[in-house]
Amino acid sequence: MNRSAFFLALLLLVPLSEAQQRSSEEETVIRVARTASPAVVSVSSRGGSGSGIIARADGIIITNAHVVGNLRTVEVRTADDRTFTGTVLGRDVQVDTAIVRINATNLPVAPLGDSDRLEVGQTAVAIGNPLGLDRTVTSGVVSAVNRDPRGVGIAAGLIQTDAAINPGNSGGPLLDSSGRVIGINTAILAGTTGLGFAVPINIAIDVMEQILTTGRVRRAQLGVNTRDITPEVSRYFRLPIEEGVVVTTVQRNSGAARAGIQVEDFIVAINGEKVEGTSDLRRLLREHKPGDTVSIQIVRGTERRTVRAQLGEFAE
Repeated sequence: MNRSAFFLALLLLVPLSEAQQRSSEEETVIRVARTASPAVVSVSSRGGSGSGIIARADGIIITNAHVVGNLRTVEVRTADDRTFTGTVLGRDVQVDTAIVRINATNLPVAPLGDSDRLEVGQTAVAIGNPLGLDRTVTSGVVSAVNRDPRGVGIAAGLIQTDAAINPGNSGGPLLDSSGRVIGINTAILAGTTGLGFAVPINIAIDVMEQILTTGRVRRAQLGVNTRDITPEVSRYFRLPIEEGVVVTTVQRNSGAARAGIQVEDFIVAINGEKVEGTSDLRRLLREHKPGDTVSIQIVRGTERRTVRAQLGEFAE
């Protein structure tokens, strides 16, 4: 046996190290879990508990509104097993997001990502405290974005993931393969498996910034209810558009009503940005404040027209 063959045979007999046997996907999840877990906290209130993520080292925590309920204070337990009384600074029930502060400094934080740049199929890792089992890790992919599932009741254009989200995971982070927070885990669809949802982190950041700056969340509204139009629906009913939303109701004295928008109008763009569905409409409205005036392109019958509407304020 020549020298090269001898060493090759020797290598084949030497078992690979545990690290070498792991796949790249496993290594990614392990790295994300090790990096992000110290920033995951337990949030407890009367009648239940959930999770949260430390967003700032000075004690600012993002969690779900349904985790804190209507309480002013909650109990927060950090990864190093310290317990704090957390003050609920504010909440936004419509997007199921709440901001809590604890009296601590130099806390571990998880970097916040950009949920507007998500791609379907990318890695998603969920960390939380289901049923009191601290910092449980599950993994999967981003199954879809801009979801508005019936029965969840959150108007946020949710991230759908097959990473398991169980009771107690609520308020914990959904992370990408770099360990950045891309969402706040919020719900599972009743009676299903593999259908978990998270509030996009960009929406949670907006809630956090508004609460820390002004003490409350102000959200603009147009004053309409809409339904999505898909290419299939458009072809079946021979509609003048293939994508967009159809107005089903118009609130009296709203910006939409004053602008002359009517039931059965199709909204196809706001300020020149395409509206492909209700999630797009909500996202574009979230970029504005009450009192702003926006340009809305609508289709009525076979006619396209542009109207200007002053946005009102959404009331909880």
